[in-house]
Amino acid sequence: QVQLVESGGGLVQAGGSLRLSCAASGRTFSMYSMGWFRQAPGKEREFVAGISWSGGRTYYADSVKGRFTISRDNAKNTVYLQMNGLKPEDTAVYYCATVSKIYYSPRTKEDGYDAWGQGTQVTVSS
Repeated sequence: QVQLVESGGGLVQAGGSLRLSCAASGRTFSMYSMGWFRQAPGKEREFVAGISWSGGRTYYADSVKGRFTISRDNAKNTVYLQMNGLKPEDTAVYYCATVSKIYYSPRTKEDGYDAWGQGTQVTVSS
């Protein structure tokens, strides 16, 4: 049973930074690409960033490119999302997810992922 637990969310002023963490268990973490998604009130969940199983390839939504950085530590079974230059429009619940197959590249669509965390709230005040 795969378990993903996010942490690090909170309230921050515009221009500030947060680092989200997602601890994984129940699967050989180093074989699976990971992704971060977010869902704002009244909106659909959207892709934010993805990272390959080795960490060698990363992908970002245009809206966060240059401000957010995804990384992973396979020894700690953890994926991170460093968020700098936060804007009020970044306010959302952030979810981490793991792709459904080993050595599968990160996907920008939800259906490429088969396990999700419970989410962590990020609120950016103006």
